Amino acid sequence: MQVKKYLVKCLHRLQKGPGYTYRELLVWYCDNTNTHGPKRIIREGPKKKATWFVLTLLFASLVFWQWGVFIRTYLSWDVSVSLSLGFKAMSFPAVTICNSSPFQYSKVKHLLKDLDELMEAVLERIVATEPSRANATKGLNFTIWNHTPLVLIDERNPHHPVVLDLFADNHNSSAGNSPALRRGCNAQGCKVAMRLCSVNGTVCTFRNFTSATQAVTEWYTLQATNIFSQVSPRELVKMGYPGEQLILACLFGAEPCSYRNFTSIFLPDYGNCYIFNWGMKEKALPSANPGVEFGLKLILDIGQEDYVPFLTSTAGVRLLLHEQRSYPFVKDEGVYAMSGTDTSIGVLVDKLERKGKPYSRCTVNGSDVPIRNLYSDYNTTYSIQACIGSCFQDHMIQNCTCGHYLYPLPHGKKYCNSQEFPDWAYCYSELRRSLDQRESCIRMCKESCNDTQYKMTISMADWPSEASEDWIFHVLSQERDQSTNITLSRKGIVKLNIYFQEFNYRTIEESAAYNIVWLLSNLGGQFGFWMGGSVLCLIEFAEIVIDFLWITVIRLVAFSKGLRQRRAQARYAGPPPTVAELVEGHTNFAFQPDPADQGPDPGAYAHEQALPIPGTPPPNYDSLRLQPLDVIESDSDGDTV
Repeated sequence: MQVKKYLVKCLHRLQKGPGYTYRELLVWYCDNTNTHGPKRIIREGPKKKATWFVLTLLFASLVFWQWGVFIRTYLSWDVSVSLSLGFKAMSFPAVTICNSSPFQYSKVKHLLKDLDELMEAVLERIVATEPSRANATKGLNFTIWNHTPLVLIDERNPHHPVVLDLFADNHNSSAGNSPALRRGCNAQGCKVAMRLCSVNGTVCTFRNFTSATQAVTEWYTLQATNIFSQVSPRELVKMGYPGEQLILACLFGAEPCSYRNFTSIFLPDYGNCYIFNWGMKEKALPSANPGVEFGLKLILDIGQEDYVPFLTSTAGVRLLLHEQRSYPFVKDEGVYAMSGTDTSIGVLVDKLERKGKPYSRCTVNGSDVPIRNLYSDYNTTYSIQACIGSCFQDHMIQNCTCGHYLYPLPHGKKYCNSQEFPDWAYCYSELRRSLDQRESCIRMCKESCNDTQYKMTISMADWPSEASEDWIFHVLSQERDQSTNITLSRKGIVKLNIYFQEFNYRTIEESAAYNIVWLLSNLGGQFGFWMGGSVLCLIEFAEIVIDFLWITVIRLVAFSKGLRQRRAQARYAGPPPTVAELVEGHTNFAFQPDPADQGPDPGAYAHEQALPIPGTPPPNYDSLRLQPLDVIESDSDGDTV
């Protein structure tokens, strides 16, 4: 019962509101608040009241301005970077080694026969000072040439450049492509360019180069990509360098190892590559101590004599140090080790720990990146390089309807080749130069929140020395070929030493530059300094705001009720009748019959007693006016509960 009374009282309180007018409520707040300034406004004289009003308004404005600055600074989500040093035994990094040449020329020569012959003819036309014999190009296969030919651009007249076909006298000859013009184009004013056209040949573009060496290398690589994209992955692996041929000797710390301790992976840029300590199936190997004697030692044979002559112009080994279970992007992040040298690589470890949202756009595992990771088939971790490569391949498929040979291919799609997709080279060139494509990929891809980087210090020395060259090559030749003759040479041998310089590692960690404690302390400091306030003062201010709002609601409700009442009264000409007037209007003082027979049949009382005389009418009080029930206040009832 007490609960019901309490609830009824609360209901009446809500209906009445705070019980003040706006002015009374404001005066009550100024007189009772703990904030300095408002009390002086209502207690001082007129002049001081005006002075304190201006000061209070000024300092309140300063407080709100400072609050806005601090809140905006906090919402900028800036970070501070801290560097810390640690010391512990660490896992040895994964080491990926690749030969500079992706394939053995003896195994791919039959595929590149027509392309090599055409390449030799191109070089002859570019280098020769005299026009070549016409019969020298009759046996060439110009099917490859028709899709993406090399041309000479005569820029000696900048306003009217002339495009010259290298094989104009043998193929699609024209008057403007005479040998005389090409003979005069050997000067510095002519440049070699690659012409790329769409399928109908109506839209063409030229890719210019500053050197003919760059032009022919890019052209040959493009044509070789077109050829290798049509070969099955299993056949491509067979054409690369096998692990037992590449890795002659291996030693990790004091334990011997061999090519069987490496995981083979095929990379389109470098063919068969081999990863040591990848950690896919086995546990990562720890390093016992820092120093050369506790690292990885390798002797490699790159077989330089079997390089593809026009595809690979660099001799050596490409290697990369990376985390376990991460995909090796050797082309983008690797380094070279040259043949005939002993290359020592000292490793230092940097661990990066980035703050996540909202401080940065980093991702933990790539699940929130709106790009399908095409490298997930290798069961590797997320990286921004994998995201950018997947994004480019996705754009390649959308714009060119085929995938590029250098990137993983989604299921159900085909690699680009000139037979099925004649204009793929033009589409690829336009997409590669597209700034919008690069920006869209960078915008969608995110960095990894946790990353480990291996900083390398590289030093080299000739190996083997002239004094030990003979016996070292004899031993290595015997071990590899079981031959007493020397089958190895300095130009094909690479020695690697990879080790931790020290077990000290650096942790580069991001932390919030402005946290919630900083924000609250600065907001409170400004409020207390300028107005002498605290959190309780803010609660008081919130209370009066709520009261102001509730008074406004009560007044709006009362205004709405009054409006409905006025509309209801507008239907009557005068004031509402009293009770006496209503009774008088329905009373027959003379006991006369009603003019209209609206009552019961008089015959019904024929044998009964006379009709009863009506009683005394109630007093005629004017206060008993009929009013709508919804305007009667219930305040008095609520107070007596």
